[in-house]
Amino acid sequence: MNILATTAVVMSMLSPLALAESENKMNLKITASGSQPSQAGPESYFTGKVRVDAPFSGSGEARIGGATVTFEPGARTAWHTHPLGQTLIVTLGRGWLQEEGGEIREINQGDTVWIPAGVKHWHGASPENAMTHIAIAESLNGSPVEWLEKVTDEQYKK
Repeated sequence: MNILATTAVVMSMLSPLALAESENKMNLKITASGSQPSQAGPESYFTGKVRVDAPFSGSGEARIGGATVTFEPGARTAWHTHPLGQTLIVTLGRGWLQEEGGEIREINQGDTVWIPAGVKHWHGASPENAMTHIAIAESLNGSPVEWLEKVTDEQYKK
């Protein structure tokens, strides 16, 4: 087989793959790093200095959404629940997490946390260290979270 024939065979094998790649590129969505401005965590849902970056959500029928959230030392969420649960992936620092009625638990960089549906909880930084996590949750009836009362300073003390 000459080089021209070999090239034609290889191209015919690659054409369906190249077409599939081309079609997938049209369906994929990439949000460029830094293309969304950082936002302060709303005071009604957080205590202390909190920054929310790179919020994301699914499209169409997808119910998934989330963001990267950074808590300065001592900052934390209010008590809240998630109708379909929540996953936290700690990417930096040391934080705390508490389920209502339970002990405060430490979470660290590299930890992954699953919070089941309907479990009342809060999470945030430890008093001495900042903490960043990626928070992922699904929406039910248009909402991924039900915010409740703020965590008091007395509740926050370990």
